[in-house]
Amino acid sequence: MTDQDYMKLALQLAKRGLGKTSPNPMVGAVLVKSGRIIATGYHHKAGQAHAEAIALASVGKKAKGATLYVNLEPCCHMGKRTPPCTKAIIGSGIKRMVAAMKDPNPKVAGRGIRELAGAGIKTITGILGPEAKRLNEAYIKWITTGRPFVTMKVASSLDGKIASAMGESRWISGKKSRALVHQLRNESDAVMVGIGTILKDDPRLTARLAGKKGCDPIRIIVDSRLRIPLESRILHLDSAAKTILVATKQAPNDKIREIEKLGAQVLVAEGSNSRVDLAALMDELGRIGITNLLLEGGSELNASMLCDRLVDKVIFFVAPQIIGGQDAKSAVGGQAVRSLSQAFNLSNLQVSRLGKDLFIRGYLVY
Repeated sequence: MTDQDYMKLALQLAKRGLGKTSPNPMVGAVLVKSGRIIATGYHHKAGQAHAEAIALASVGKKAKGATLYVNLEPCCHMGKRTPPCTKAIIGSGIKRMVAAMKDPNPKVAGRGIRELAGAGIKTITGILGPEAKRLNEAYIKWITTGRPFVTMKVASSLDGKIASAMGESRWISGKKSRALVHQLRNESDAVMVGIGTILKDDPRLTARLAGKKGCDPIRIIVDSRLRIPLESRILHLDSAAKTILVATKQAPNDKIREIEKLGAQVLVAEGSNSRVDLAALMDELGRIGITNLLLEGGSELNASMLCDRLVDKVIFFVAPQIIGGQDAKSAVGGQAVRSLSQAFNLSNLQVSRLGKDLFIRGYLVY
């Protein structure tokens, strides 16, 4: 097996932590000695042991002389819930460390690699680097900008409609597409919608997985004037995840108190003209540790997030039907661009079939 083969395994191990490690990155580790894998490990959850420490602890002194493969540079800093991995690696006696990429965390950013090299360990970086960056794209965005990585999810007809002229939207997408949406929620720190979605659909925004218990995301509702009905299902859930209503100073204080009595949190955010400042909201969500945000907004919230350049990735479930009509809601509302040069473009586009639907994924190019 080659370095690439062992790194593929490290990436596969890291992915097991999807949806569980935030705000930490997903990391997998593979220990190889004399051409044989002697130990593996992955980071299970924030606050628990790191992948390198798990792999090294499982073999003890047998790690001496081995090669360690990790998809992210080992940590070297103090002030966190777990000790620096570089100390354990140096103490184990391994002779070689292969990392897919450097850690963009300013507290690491190559220091871990330099520390290992200074201790006489041969270090190599860049093996499957693009794959490693894609895996931890949410962590990279958050640690470098302080804002969550935003994925905009849309279920639409072939002509881009998300509801009929009468507001009917259940169900445009098929069963397999809806099942994947619940998996996306399970893997996200938070899901965000506008008040229009609450008033129209009364959703729960929970992660309901077939055959197993999902991990509900934090539910965020942008509701500048707190128009949410107190009987809304989202305010009466049996869920470990909290619900946050994002309002402006125009929200009535008595409504804030009523909502908080029901167990939800009201965040009075910056705003103007009765609208929440979405860029400032992303900063605040980043401060509370939300790294991966799933946007399930209606057409207006989608448009506002795109216009503010706050969306990183889009996922479209396109059903094989045509709704038509100017009165039917489109996936993105707001003001139309005046020329095609102002359109939002995508890169790294992927298109596949998902049941009866088309599944389209791509990254925004601003």
